[in-house]
Amino acid sequence: MNWILLIIAGLFEVGFASCLGKAKETSGAVSNYWMGGFFVCLTISMVLLYKATQTLPIGTAYAVWTGVGAVGTVLVGIFVFKEPSDFWRLFFLTTLIASIVGLKFVSAH
Repeated sequence: MNWILLIIAGLFEVGFASCLGKAKETSGAVSNYWMGGFFVCLTISMVLLYKATQTLPIGTAYAVWTGVGAVGTVLVGIFVFKEPSDFWRLFFLTTLIASIVGLKFVSAH
């Protein structure tokens, strides 16, 4: 169950990073709404990360949380913000995913 919470926490990390990107692109009240989304996603992400670390090793949990967030944010960057998706960027994204999966398999919990 805590692995699921950890993955959801990572997805909310993607949410808060994406909200920052959208807030940067907008102004006025719309930007404030994106910043509100940022704070909501940040809070949920941190609470879920805290819950997951109650039973998972902190080093593994943090690495997986940041990895899920990084992979998701890169994908949002490519598909939503039209960032480049060259070979090396995708290659290293794949190695990051493999590392996250590897941490799951070698974790004691």
